[in-house]
Amino acid sequence: MPAPARGPRSRNLFDPSAAAPYKLSRSRLELFLQCPRCFYVDRRLGVDRVGGPAFTLNSAVDALLKKEFDAYRLRQEAHPIMSRNGVDAVPFSHPDMSRWRENFVGVQHHHPPTNFLVFGAVDDLWVTPAGELIVVDYKSTCTEKAISLEDEWKQAYKRQMEVYQWLLRRNGFRVGDRGYFVYANADKCRDGFADTLCFNTELIPYDGDAGWVEGALKRARDALAAARPPPAAAGCHWCAYVASVGKVVRRRAIPQ
Repeated sequence: MPAPARGPRSRNLFDPSAAAPYKLSRSRLELFLQCPRCFYVDRRLGVDRVGGPAFTLNSAVDALLKKEFDAYRLRQEAHPIMSRNGVDAVPFSHPDMSRWRENFVGVQHHHPPTNFLVFGAVDDLWVTPAGELIVVDYKSTCTEKAISLEDEWKQAYKRQMEVYQWLLRRNGFRVGDRGYFVYANADKCRDGFADTLCFNTELIPYDGDAGWVEGALKRARDALAAARPPPAAAGCHWCAYVASVGKVVRRRAIPQ
């Protein structure tokens, strides 16, 4: 059952007159890209979109993959999926790795032009012999089709990786444009469950281009600083629903 809509909040709302940096997550920047109006109503007025169900099985796969790659990180050896795909790298070992993976902490950068403290939690980082970092994101699904990054709703996955690349570069690291999605695909063609869910795991490369991030941050700052909400994005289902409800209420179709 979807989580109920959240009402106005008293913390982490944007104040145009505040001098302190405003903490903006990678996911909230994505919200701005999807619909500037939803972003404004959330970050300025404190009313978020209706929440969806928690993807607990996906979270379990993420947690197990992290444990698995951490074992190779400790030994500084390549994971078999890296070797099979010709990736000359090992999991990156760094004292801040746990912090970079932590939700609401992540990799952080203060962006002076907007006074945003931008952050995002990575799944994994690998490093080449030349010292160049590779951003890695874990995904899980269940499909009989070939896994592709070209689905419309997966464009957000690409932007997610590009924000991580941008953040790490702003922290002084050399980061390659090529990142990877470790994609675990559940196999439902077996004869039965037997208390075991089996996956076929693929490594999907993606060459990112984070050139859009700076401009998006500045546009997001301008939107938040405005006195009124910006127009809704074309095709935003949430804004369309709110507008439809408003029309019905104004026509007094709902008894008062």
